[in-house]
Amino acid sequence: MSESGKHNIRAFLSPWVIIGTVLILAVIFLFMARESIHKQRELTTRLLVEQGSALIQSFEASARTGAWMRWGPFQLQKLLIEMARQPGIDYLTVTDINGVILADSDPAMVGEVYNTDIDFKSASRLTQVQWRQVSNREGTDTFEVYRRFAPTDIPFGDSRGAAVTGKDSPDLVIFVGLDMGPILTARETDFRSTVVMAVILVLAGFMGMLALILAQGYLSTRSSYSRVKAFSDSLVENMPIGLVALDRENKVIAFNAWAESILGRSAGEVIGRPAGEVLPDTCREILGELQRSGRVIERETECSVSTGKTVPLEVIATTLKEEGGRPQGSVVLFRDLTEVRQLKAEIARSQRLASIGSLAAGVAHEIRNPLSSIKGFATYFKGKLRGDPEDSKTADIMIQEVERLNRVIRQLLDLSRPMEIEKKPTRLGPLIEHTVRLIDVHARKKGITVKTDVSPEAPAVFADPDRVKQVLLNLCLNAVEAMQAEGILTLSLGRHNEKMVRIGVSDTGAGISGNDLENVFDPYYTTKTSGTGLGLAIVHRIIEAHGGEIRVRSEAGQGTTFTIFLPVLDETSAGGMS
Repeated sequence: MSESGKHNIRAFLSPWVIIGTVLILAVIFLFMARESIHKQRELTTRLLVEQGSALIQSFEASARTGAWMRWGPFQLQKLLIEMARQPGIDYLTVTDINGVILADSDPAMVGEVYNTDIDFKSASRLTQVQWRQVSNREGTDTFEVYRRFAPTDIPFGDSRGAAVTGKDSPDLVIFVGLDMGPILTARETDFRSTVVMAVILVLAGFMGMLALILAQGYLSTRSSYSRVKAFSDSLVENMPIGLVALDRENKVIAFNAWAESILGRSAGEVIGRPAGEVLPDTCREILGELQRSGRVIERETECSVSTGKTVPLEVIATTLKEEGGRPQGSVVLFRDLTEVRQLKAEIARSQRLASIGSLAAGVAHEIRNPLSSIKGFATYFKGKLRGDPEDSKTADIMIQEVERLNRVIRQLLDLSRPMEIEKKPTRLGPLIEHTVRLIDVHARKKGITVKTDVSPEAPAVFADPDRVKQVLLNLCLNAVEAMQAEGILTLSLGRHNEKMVRIGVSDTGAGISGNDLENVFDPYYTTKTSGTGLGLAIVHRIIEAHGGEIRVRSEAGQGTTFTIFLPVLDETSAGGMS
C-alpha cells in the first residue's frame, strides 16, 4: 500500500478514534460520579442514623434521671418538646405496642394512634435502631429512626390516660424524625458539582486526544531520529553481544559496551568514524560481502583486535531498511567464542576420559593378576639367589618394576572409577601451609624458593581436605621438577568473586608449549621421561568432583600457572570447620 493510501486511512479513522475515546472517558467519569453520589448517600444515611440513635439515647438518659428525681409526665413531655426544637429535628414520638402515642413533641398528638405500617410489637423488641424515609405531617421527606424505648420507672400515661410506672410500664417504641431538606439540597449541589466536573474532565480528555493527534504530525518528522536513537538506549547497551551500527555512509553510529570489551576500543573514539578504521580486517571483509549480496551473513572467524591478540568471534551482519525497503545502514553483531570453545574442549576431554577410563579399567583388571604372580616369582627367586649378587639385583629390579606398574594401575583405576570425596567445611590456608611443609625439603635441595600469598579474608569451601591436599601436592611437585636452581614457586589464595575462591600455583620453570598446553589434562599425556601422564588427569577429576574448575596458563620459557576455582562455603553447609 502506498504512503498516501495509509495517510487517507489514518485521516478517516482519526475522528472515530476521538469519538470512541471521548465516549469511553464519559462512561468512566459517569461511573465515577455515580460511585461518588452513592458513597455520599451512604455517608449521609450513616450520619443521620447515628444522630437519631444519639437523640434516643439522650432522651432515655434524661428519662432515667427524671424518674430518679420523681418527675411527672408533664416534665418529660416538656423535655420531649425542648429536644424537638433542636435544628434538624421534625418530631419525637413515643408509642406503646398498639401504636397509641404516649408522648409527642406536638402535645396535640398525645392519645392518637401513630398512623404507620410498622409492626409495633416487633419494634418494641428492637435493641438496634432501624430507619426509613417517610413523608412527615407537612408533606416533606423525613428521615425516621426508631427502636425500643426502654427506660425504667417512666411516668407516662397509658392509652386510657392513667399513669403507669415501675414494673407495670408497657413496652414502648420511640420515633425520631430528622429533617432531610438541607441534606437533599446538599445532595443536589454535590450532584451538580459532580456532573460539571465530569463534563470538564471529558472535555479535557477530548482536548488531550486532539492534542495527541496534532502532535502526531510533529512526531513523524522525528521518526528517523527516533530509529537511530533506539540503537543507543539501554536495551542495546546491555545486549550480551557486541554491536556496531553503521549509517548509509558506513560510519559508526552505535558501539555498545560489549563491543568495547571485545574490540578493545571505546565508543567515544569510534563514533562517527568510517567502519574501515574501526572493524578488524575479517569483519570488514564480511561487511563488504553483505553490501554486495544484501543477504544476512553469519560466520565464525578469527579476528585480530586492537590489543594485539586474536579472538575467535561469531559474526552476524545484516542490512537495516526503512519501511519502504530503502537501506538505512547496516549492523554487525559479534560474540566472543573463547569460552564456548573452552567448553567444547572440556566436553571433548570428558568424552575422551570416559572412553579411556572404560578401556583402561578392563585392561587394568586383566594385568593386575599376572603382575601379582610375577612379583611372587621374583620374590621367590630373590630368596633362592641370595648367594649370587647379580641375579639377586636383577630380582630386585623386577620387584621394583612390578610395584611401579602396580602404582600406575592403581592410578588408572582411580581415574576410571567414580571419584569418592567426603566434603566438609574446610579452610584452604592451613592446607596450603601443610603442602609447603611437605615439599620444602625437596625444594631446598634444588635451590628453589617457595613463596605464599594467602589472603586472610579468603572464605572457607565445602571440600574434601585430603583430595585438595592431593591436588596441591601434585601441582607443587610438578612445578619443582619443572624448575632449575633459583626458581620460585608461588602459592596464592584469595576470593575470585562472590561464589568462588581462587588458588594459584605458579612456577618460573621452562613452561609448556602451545601444542602441549591443550592436552595437559589428558590421560597418559606427559612430557616427562619417567611420568605416567595420569597425575594432572586425576587432579582435573578431583576439581570437577568438587564442582570447581582448573585452568592453566603458560608460555615456553616464561613459567606456568595453574589456577583452581572452588565454590565458596554457603550458610546451609557451614558447620564444623576443618
